[in-house]
Amino acid sequence: MAVTGVSVTGIGLSGTSGAAASPQAEARPGQDVPLRLQVNGLPVDVLIDTRSSLLDVLREQLGLTGAKKGCDHGQCGACTVHVDGRRVVACLTLAAKMQGRSVLTIEGLAPGAGTLHPMQQAFIDHDALQCGYCTPGQIMAAVACVREGHASCAADIRESMSGNLCRCGAYAGIVTAIQDAAANMEAT
Repeated sequence: MAVTGVSVTGIGLSGTSGAAASPQAEARPGQDVPLRLQVNGLPVDVLIDTRSSLLDVLREQLGLTGAKKGCDHGQCGACTVHVDGRRVVACLTLAAKMQGRSVLTIEGLAPGAGTLHPMQQAFIDHDALQCGYCTPGQIMAAVACVREGHASCAADIRESMSGNLCRCGAYAGIVTAIQDAAANMEAT
């Protein structure tokens, strides 16, 4: 199984200069506003509709389709990404509130080309996926689970991961993968 990613190289806005204005400054619903943020460690400037979710901007404007639109109500976790190091469901996160923030998606998780993050490798090693639709969100939540200190036992892992649904039922493999990756993540 090959894991590939997409990198964002910074998307410039025509006709803008200097620092992007705050999208909240006198913006009206449906108005396009500039947004400047970091995505996977790279600076990004993009023009967004004030009503857009972070998930829609990532997928539709930046071409980062790893985070999935499963329910669009924050109930399944398929759209989990990290904002400033904390996990969030991107479908409920207003993109305009991301001004100056740092977003990490599954595409930016691996440390380099041809190398997987320990959690990605553990999911493969422990068959912690079946159809794969929920896997990007599961992995992003699993990384947060370890970083938040909730990987000490299977019960804590299940509680920490309860916001991420797997309709195929790969939960046992997911818990085992998190336990395995936790040791490797602590070593790095």
